[in-house]
Amino acid sequence: MIKKIYGPPGTGKTTTLLNYVDEYIQKGTPLNRIGYFAFTRKAANEAKDRMKQRHPNISKKELIHFQTLHSLAFHTLGMREENVIQDVHYEQIGKDLNIRVIDDGDESGYLNFNSEYFKIINKARVKNISIEDEFNSGEWSRDVDYETLDHIYLNYNHFKKVYNLDDFTDMIDKFVRFKDKCKTFDVIFIDEAQDLSAIQWRMFDVLKTKTKDIYLAGDDDQAIFAWAGADVERFINEPAEEIVLDYSNRIPPNVQETANIILGRINTRKEKQYSPKKGEEGLVEHIYNMDHIDLTKDKWLILTRTTYRRDEICKKLKDSNIYHKSKYGKSIDTKLYKTILKWTELSKGKPISLSDCKDVFDYLAEDFDEKKFKNKNEFSIEDLGYNKDDIWYDVFVNADQNECFYIRNLLASGEKLSEEPRVEVSTIHAAKGGECENVILVLDNSRKIRQAVELSIEKADEEHRVWYVGTTRAKQNLYLLKPKKERYGYSL
Repeated sequence: MIKKIYGPPGTGKTTTLLNYVDEYIQKGTPLNRIGYFAFTRKAANEAKDRMKQRHPNISKKELIHFQTLHSLAFHTLGMREENVIQDVHYEQIGKDLNIRVIDDGDESGYLNFNSEYFKIINKARVKNISIEDEFNSGEWSRDVDYETLDHIYLNYNHFKKVYNLDDFTDMIDKFVRFKDKCKTFDVIFIDEAQDLSAIQWRMFDVLKTKTKDIYLAGDDDQAIFAWAGADVERFINEPAEEIVLDYSNRIPPNVQETANIILGRINTRKEKQYSPKKGEEGLVEHIYNMDHIDLTKDKWLILTRTTYRRDEICKKLKDSNIYHKSKYGKSIDTKLYKTILKWTELSKGKPISLSDCKDVFDYLAEDFDEKKFKNKNEFSIEDLGYNKDDIWYDVFVNADQNECFYIRNLLASGEKLSEEPRVEVSTIHAAKGGECENVILVLDNSRKIRQAVELSIEKADEEHRVWYVGTTRAKQNLYLLKPKKERYGYSL
């Protein structure tokens, strides 16, 4: 039996899957015969945590098969961590080949290399096609030449062989080749199935022979990783009994109306209907400048299509003294802020430890004197040569003064810097699965993306899905920020 569950935004897809898991548990199915496979480690851990909330008597060890497909392959093959390629290995390969190779992927579940050559190699492999076929797909820059690509691919494979290393795609490939090693299940659940690549679908085909029941869950309208090799058409066309979750607990009517405009532009999709959230209608408003929005209160999620625009907005927020976070963490220098807190304790007459004392001296005019402080474990402000009236921003002369000014302004405005920022800036891809009461969707796009969309229906479909995902993160208010260059922006 195979059931396919279509879960539009906010319709409780994961909750529905876990309800099915509970049904199997109640029927007496052993936990080690239940497989729950999420697309990312974050999603797998979330499913584990939610199962623990439902069943406090179940330990995480018993939920061993709540994992990613890569993790299933890793454990099935009896692999060890030291045999899995890491960032340091990619750096070494880059040095050997005289190119810069960094995996700058995020929580998407896909690798995303900064080297176009490695992007081609990775995409060809997850699509289960030759690098020559991927090279000839017409998607890649004319600066890439096949001879160099072939040379890099040969050397990459040689490097892995010499150091006995496997990458994530190797794991899946070996799992398929050694399929007899895969254990049998009574039931398996695969979440975010629309994001599976061609080679992961081959893994799914193996799992089909190893289980009685299968639940595939996902939403083709939210399939935004075709750029990395995701095969959304396989998800749409996989024969199964279909269930559509038809009520959203997230999307208010006005936001859904905007989202439906985008859905109407997608050529290849499963037609489905869902009702919006009951209650407030929600707000959708076009804005020309973020200065029109009061970011000093409430929670905000600012979404961009490109990393360049994300970083540009982060800089603007910092210049405007807005506390926020991004892929890189909080917008403040956390070490400086922690040291400010230590100074505050000193000013109140509380002693600090030797380690904290050394941190404080990193910002003072004087160097830390080991001899002077070696016989004590705790230190007062007088021990450091200062008094309780000395203010941190006056004495931290070795700190970045712009950073000091930024933190001073945030503290003066009442921001609680020990807590998570209310404002988050993210790319749409990195925010998939997230939600917020107030969303600013930045409609800027890049010329390269616009050109690709104009040449391919498939690329156009993927682009519409990206903006659909961005739009449907809003739980209440959606603000559409006009693009700086109208001809490259997304029209809504």
